[in-house]
Amino acid sequence: MGFSAVSVVRGPGEIAAMVVEVARHTFRGPFQGREFIEQAWFITSVTLMPTILVSIPFGAVISLQVGNLTGQLGAQSFAGATAVLAVVREAAPIAAALIIAGAAGSAICSDMGSRKIRDEIDAMEVLGVNPVARLVVPRVLATMFVALMINGLVIAAGIGGGYFFTVIVQDGSAGAYLSSFTALATLADLWISMIKAALFGWLAAIVGAYKGLTAGGGPSGVGRAVNESVIIAFMLLFFLNTIITAIYFQVVPPPGF
Repeated sequence: MGFSAVSVVRGPGEIAAMVVEVARHTFRGPFQGREFIEQAWFITSVTLMPTILVSIPFGAVISLQVGNLTGQLGAQSFAGATAVLAVVREAAPIAAALIIAGAAGSAICSDMGSRKIRDEIDAMEVLGVNPVARLVVPRVLATMFVALMINGLVIAAGIGGGYFFTVIVQDGSAGAYLSSFTALATLADLWISMIKAALFGWLAAIVGAYKGLTAGGGPSGVGRAVNESVIIAFMLLFFLNTIITAIYFQVVPPPGF
């Protein structure tokens, strides 16, 4: 009982300590530019195709559901506004979070865990090189950058898919769809979407790096660490999304008609 209680407290405490250390080394420098570019390209290569495959169904499902609901309520002129609002404010950041945590976070955890079991991390520490500053910080910044790009891609695909299914499939009005964008959605919704995506990428990278650096037990231990990193990242991302959304609604009230 005592061991399990200590483990429950130690895990979040060590993650919080890594958050502080990553923030300290991010602003202290030196900036690992080459590592950042390599990691950004690697994360893009493992997340680009899943993003494309996920963003189109996201836009289609949201547009079909919203179009059906607005049709039943007699408010088809607001189909575009509600679809854009759902995609920009919630669907795009959540899709980016799932892709980043599932693909990028697991890849970071696997890479760091492999370095850990090969004693590369210990060798770096013996040589006086801080593994957090050298390896973790560039991966965190690269993941945040790619998360912003993925969020923009999902928004574009979602709006385009919404236009296709609302105007072409459901015989809606193209003018009403385009002109109603600003009825409900505002520029603040786009900003909060980008902030969510950046924070989700930041959190997924830190969780993946932490689980990789604490992996043990050989290759099987790395596999367990990857599974745990994805599960923990998902839970933290949805929890963080709830908090950000609740604060956003208190700070930025929805526009009236």
